[in-house]
Amino acid sequence: MAAQMTHRERVLTALAHKEPDRVPIDLGSTRDSSVHVDGHARLRQHFGLAGGEDILTDRMMRPVVVDERILRRLDVDTRGLFLGGPENSRDTMLGPTRWRDEWGVEREMPLGSLYYDLVRSPLAGEVTIQDIVNYPWPDPEDPGRYRGLVERAKELRANTGCAIVLNSASGFVHVSQYLRGFQDWFTDLLLDPNLAVALMDAICEINMAIATKALSLVRDYVDIVLTGDDVGHQNGPLVSPELYRKLIKPGHKRYFDMVNSLTDAKVLYHSCGDVYPFIPDFIEMGIDVLNPIQVSAAEMDPARLKKEYGDEMAFWGGVDSFRVLPFGTVEDVQREVELRIQQMAHGGGYIVNAVHNIQPDVPSENIVAMFDHAREYGRYPLPR
Repeated sequence: MAAQMTHRERVLTALAHKEPDRVPIDLGSTRDSSVHVDGHARLRQHFGLAGGEDILTDRMMRPVVVDERILRRLDVDTRGLFLGGPENSRDTMLGPTRWRDEWGVEREMPLGSLYYDLVRSPLAGEVTIQDIVNYPWPDPEDPGRYRGLVERAKELRANTGCAIVLNSASGFVHVSQYLRGFQDWFTDLLLDPNLAVALMDAICEINMAIATKALSLVRDYVDIVLTGDDVGHQNGPLVSPELYRKLIKPGHKRYFDMVNSLTDAKVLYHSCGDVYPFIPDFIEMGIDVLNPIQVSAAEMDPARLKKEYGDEMAFWGGVDSFRVLPFGTVEDVQREVELRIQQMAHGGGYIVNAVHNIQPDVPSENIVAMFDHAREYGRYPLPR
């Protein structure tokens, strides 16, 4: 049996494709692996924790910085490091349930909903490349993004002993879809690819500048760098592999080349949906870890992913949040955890977490069961 490791040692050993003392677990170190604010409140109640603050890490999806007391109770191995919001182009409230972000995109929360929906794309309709050039883009140097970042990184390193995940700026696929509108975005790829690439390149340059600045400040404290750009959906890739490689991959490659040139930290890439056809491209671009492993999506069979790519890519997530976590019993959750560990954790290369953020319909007992059982069952050498 492996000697007891620190949280950080455990994560880094697993991501190096070696077996640590137990399979690492993550909750809340990324904006895509946390818990919705409403579920977070119930989780606090479950543990009898008074007080605390709900700090959103993404206003649209509404995940939170998880209460440190919960993270310690669940013995979580990771901690998230999040950039601040811009000071000079803050979100603008347009009504009680409607707001505009720094990109100029407007969203509204429908009555009874838990999230904000896209309602206005400022670059939709007839636009030209000159319109893109002249657009009032966000300022990557805005000091609000970086204020307190070094201090938070130092505090996490000194007081948690955990692997630190820098939540860097996202890529450019999602933002370009929000700015252009989904219909126009897809149409551009086929009918006006120069316009599509010009828009994505403009966004990529801004987010690369944000990531560069952040890494210049905290790279000595960061173990993992997260970025994300959804290129899959439930039933297949978002675009064909040919179109991805022609129009989207060049920008992704610039982004990941930049990150890998600035840090030795592992690169964690988030994409929902079926991204199986793109995994060789991800590996080629220097992505080390894939999240969230949407096991309900086509072609995302965890055992197949591990068998075909487990020597070159690590996996993060995979506990089914579509059916098992919200609707299963505690025993169902435990069986799901055992299955994922058996499929993906032999030889290292796996971190336990849910498929994306845990939603408010998931019972707190199931959340606790997922992490408690992962710690117990996931000790190396693993059962077979």
